[in-house]
Amino acid sequence: MRLWHTVSSAVAIACLATHSTAQEWPLHDNGLNQIVQWDHYSVIVNGERLFLWSGELHLWRIPVPELWRDILEKVKAAGFNGIGLYEHWGWHAPNNETLDFETGAHNFAQAFEIAKEIGLYIIYRPGPYSNAEANGGGFPGWLTTGEYGPLRDDSEKYASAWTRYSGAVAEYVRPYLITNGGPIIMWQIENEYGLQWLDPDLKTPNHTAINYMELLEQKHREWDIDIPFTANNPNMGTRSWSKDYGSVGGEVDVYGLDHYPACWTCNLAQCLSVNGQVEPYTVFDYYTHFNEVSRTQPSFLMEFQGGSFNPWDGPEGGCKDNMGPGWVNLFFRHNLAQKVTAVNIYMLYGGTNWGNIGFPEVGTSYDYSAPIHETRLIGDKYNEAKLFGLFMRVARDFSKVERVGNNTNYATDKDIFTTELRNPDTGAAFYVTRHEYSPSTEITRFRLHVTTDIGNLTIPTKGSITINGTESKVLVTDFFIGSSGKKVTYTTLEILTVVDLEDRQVVIFWAPDGEDGEFLLKDAKSGKVMSGNADNKTLSMTRHGVLTNVAVGNEKTVIEYDHDVQAVVVDRQSAYKFWAPTLNNNPLAWENSTVLVHGPYLVRTAEIEGNTVYVTGDWDEETDIEIWAPKNVKNVSFNGSKLKITKSKYGTLVGTLPAPEVTADSLITELPPLTNWKVADNLPERLVDYDDSKWTNANHMTTPHFVPPDTYPVLFADEYGYQAGNILWRGRFKASDESMPSGAYLRVIGGLASGFSAYVNGEFLGAWLGSMANKTGELEVSFKDVKLNTGGDNVLFVIQDTMGKEQREAAPDPRGILNATLIAADGSATNFTLWKVAGNAGGNHLLEPVRGTYNEGGLHAERLGWHLPGFDDNDWESGAPVDGFTGADARFYRTVVPLNIPQGYDVSLAFQLSTEKKAKLRAQLYVNGYQFAKTLPFISNETTFPVFPGILHYNGNNTIGLSVWTMDEAGGQVDVAWKVMGVHRSAFDPLFDGEYLRPGWKDRSRYA
Repeated sequence: MRLWHTVSSAVAIACLATHSTAQEWPLHDNGLNQIVQWDHYSVIVNGERLFLWSGELHLWRIPVPELWRDILEKVKAAGFNGIGLYEHWGWHAPNNETLDFETGAHNFAQAFEIAKEIGLYIIYRPGPYSNAEANGGGFPGWLTTGEYGPLRDDSEKYASAWTRYSGAVAEYVRPYLITNGGPIIMWQIENEYGLQWLDPDLKTPNHTAINYMELLEQKHREWDIDIPFTANNPNMGTRSWSKDYGSVGGEVDVYGLDHYPACWTCNLAQCLSVNGQVEPYTVFDYYTHFNEVSRTQPSFLMEFQGGSFNPWDGPEGGCKDNMGPGWVNLFFRHNLAQKVTAVNIYMLYGGTNWGNIGFPEVGTSYDYSAPIHETRLIGDKYNEAKLFGLFMRVARDFSKVERVGNNTNYATDKDIFTTELRNPDTGAAFYVTRHEYSPSTEITRFRLHVTTDIGNLTIPTKGSITINGTESKVLVTDFFIGSSGKKVTYTTLEILTVVDLEDRQVVIFWAPDGEDGEFLLKDAKSGKVMSGNADNKTLSMTRHGVLTNVAVGNEKTVIEYDHDVQAVVVDRQSAYKFWAPTLNNNPLAWENSTVLVHGPYLVRTAEIEGNTVYVTGDWDEETDIEIWAPKNVKNVSFNGSKLKITKSKYGTLVGTLPAPEVTADSLITELPPLTNWKVADNLPERLVDYDDSKWTNANHMTTPHFVPPDTYPVLFADEYGYQAGNILWRGRFKASDESMPSGAYLRVIGGLASGFSAYVNGEFLGAWLGSMANKTGELEVSFKDVKLNTGGDNVLFVIQDTMGKEQREAAPDPRGILNATLIAADGSATNFTLWKVAGNAGGNHLLEPVRGTYNEGGLHAERLGWHLPGFDDNDWESGAPVDGFTGADARFYRTVVPLNIPQGYDVSLAFQLSTEKKAKLRAQLYVNGYQFAKTLPFISNETTFPVFPGILHYNGNNTIGLSVWTMDEAGGQVDVAWKVMGVHRSAFDPLFDGEYLRPGWKDRSRYA
C-alpha cells in the first residue's frame, strides 16, 4: 500500500516549519487577576484553553424564568460552552426613579445560577446601549426625549443616567463573576460602538467617544467588575478599541467583531452598505482583519450570524431557507478557516417581540431563523449546529493553531479550496475544505494532500472525498482521542465526538449518506467489524496502524480495535440523533465526563449513580435508544422510568422509548374551542362628549427633543410620560358661522409600519395605513361631511399606533404629532384651544410591573384592564371577532378558556390570526394580559404567534383578549384559532406554578 505523496514543497515546508518553530506570543490578562487570560490563539479560563462557543439569547424576550432552564439545557446539549446575554435598560427602568431586578423575568440572576449549574460560561452584555432590535436599542423611553442630551457620548447629563443604571447592574451581577465563583467570564463595555476613530485608516481619534469609553471602563472597575472588558465592532471597517491597533484611550482587553454574511435582516437591501452585493453562500475574509486589528488576541466574532430578523413586511415564517442546515455547515466551518477561536452566535434562541419591546422595523416574532425556534422547538438547523459544536468540544488542539496554508494546491481538483490550521505544540492539523467558489452547487470529488507525523500523504488511498455544492468539511490529521494518547492519523470522514469510557474510547465518524470514508488509527494492530454492512476486508494492517475503508449508509458501522478504540460510522441523519450529555458542570466537558446517547429528539442531562445511568430528554414517537456508558453501568432510567434494555455485542445499552399517548394531532382536537366571545366598543374616545377630564394636558410650548414640532403645543407622547403602544390625542377647537374650519392637516410620527386614524366629533375622516419606507405619515382631511358645533367644542381625535423607537442615533426621534393644523375656509391656519393625551395606564409609573414597560399602550381596553384576568365582562354583549363589524371603528373581544395539558408533555402552542388579505386593520392579541400577537394585514404576512407556557396557564383558565381597530369604513374581522406547534414527552415540566406571572385585574377607572 502506498501512503506517501510529494506535496508542493512550499506547503510541506510551511507545515513542518510551523510544527517545529512556533512564534512566541504574549499572554494577556487584565492586570487584576489571571483567572481569564488570552493570547494570539484563544481564551484561557483557569489555565485551560477553550474554543469559546457561545450563543445569544435575550431573557426579556422570553419573560418566563421557568423556561430559561429549558433553553439553556438545549444550548448545552448542542455542544455550546457559553451564552451571550444582552441586558435591556428600558426593561428594568420604566422611569428614571425605578430599577426593577425583582419582579418576574426582571430577576435575571436566576439565569446565571442555571448557567453555572448546567456548565455554561456567560459573555455578559449589559449596555448601557444594546441595539438588539429592541425598542430604542434598549434605551428607556424617558432617556430618549432629549432631556439627557445626545446619547452615547461623554456628556454629564447622559452620564448621570447611565451611571445610576450601570452601577446598580454591577452591584446586582458582581456575585456571578467568575472571579467570585460565578459563570461570567467577560463583560462587554457598550455595544457596536465603533467610533474610536474619525478616520480608522489615519487613526484620527474621536475624543468624545474615547472619553465615554474611558469613563465606562473607569466606573466599572470602581464597581469591582474585575473580569476582562470586551467590545464588539459593528463591521470590519471601524477597527475600534483594540490595544493592538491603537493606544489613544478607551481600548478594551479583548477585541470583538460582529458580522452577518447573509444579512441580519430578511430585507437584503439593508446590508449592501456593509456586505456589498453578494450572492448567497458567499464567504468573507476575517483572517486579514484580525491580523491587522487584534494580532496578539484571539480572533473573536462577538456576533456571528445565527439567523436574520424578519421585518414587518417580510415573508411569513422569516427567511429560514436562506440560512438553513446547509448554511450552518458552510459558514460555521469557514470561521475555523479564518482561525476564529471565539464565537457568539446571534441568535441561538430568538424569542419574541411581545408587547412593544421591538423597534419599528421588526415584527412581533424574533424567531430570527435561529437554531432554537421561537416555539422552543429544535430541528435540522439545530442538529447541524450540534454536529459542529460537539466536534469543537473535542477538537481541543484547535484552541492553539496557526493558519499555515490557504489555497487550491491541497486538493487534486483545483475547484476545491483548502485551509490548513496546525497546532504548533502537538502537530495536530485541521483541513477546512469547500468549493473555491463558495456558492457553487457542483459535486466535486477529489483527494487531499496532508502532512502527518508519519509523513506527507494523499488521502484517501481508495476512492475520493466529496464536496456537494455549498457544503464544507473539516478533516483532521494527528487527532488525539481524548487524553488517551491514541490518535487518528488522518480521516476523510468528519469526527462528530469522542467519549472516554475508561475501558474503551469511542470515536463517532460521519459523512452524508452514500459517501465513502477512510481513516487510519495509529498503533492499532487489528480490528473487528461488530455491526453494519462492512466486513473485515475493510480493515488493512499497516506499519503505522489499522487503515479502515467504509461505506456510509443509514445503518451504522461499529468497529472495535485491539487498542480499545471503538469507531462508529454513521450518516448525517443518524449523526443528528447523537447526544453527548456531560456528567458534571464543567463547561470544557472532558471526554471522560460524558456518555453517548443515540435516538431521542433531545437529550438534556445524564448522571451515573452506581450501576444506573439516569438520562433526561424528549421524544415524540416510538424511539430506539442506544447508550454508550462505562462497563459497570447495567441499567437505564429515562425521565425517571426504568427502561427495559439489552446489551449489544459491542457493549452498548439498547432499549425503546414507547410511543407517546398524546400527539399534536390528538391534542388539537382536545383543545377548548375559542368561542363564547364578549365584545365592547374600544374607541369611545372618538366621540365629542367623551369625558377626557382625567387625561393629561398636552400643553408644553417648548421641548428638549432634537426634532421640534411644526406646530405647538408639543404633541410628543414622550413629553408626557407615554412611550409604548397606542397613543390617543384629543384636540378641541371652536367653529362659528364666521369662522368655520374646512379641514385639517396632520403629520404624525410613529416609526416604520406605524399608522393613525382621524375623527372629528366621532365621524371618521381618514387614516394613514402605514409604510415600511416612511416612519412619518401625512393626512389632509376635509370636514365637509361633518356637522361642527357652533355653540360648543369640537374634537379632532387621533389614534396612533407607535411601533417603538429606532436604534442608535435615531432613538431620540419623537412619537406623536409633528403637525396638527386646522385649515380655515380661506386656506389659512386656525388654532386648537386645548389638547389632551392618553397612553398606558399610569404612564412610566407602572401599575403592574411584572409584565413591564412595553406590554400596554393607551387603548381604552388597556387603560381599563379589560385584557387582564379577572375583569368582569358579564354586562358585555356576545360577539365573535370572526363575525367582525363594519365601519372605521375599534372593538375589544374577550373569552376565557380552560387548558388541561397532560402531565409529562412539553407542548408548544400558538394562536393563528386570520384576516382578509390586505385588510385595513390592526389587531392585537392578549393572553392573560400579555400582548403576544399583532397583525397589520396590509403590511405584514405573519399569521402564527407562539405563546409560552407560564403566559398560558396550562392547567387552568386563560383570558384571551383581542383588539381590532379598523382603518376603513369597510370594517373587518379576525378569526382566532389554536395551532399546535409541537408535542413531546419531556423531562421539562410546563405545568409549573406561573400564577405570579399573571397578575389579575384591579380597578383602573381613574385612567378612563
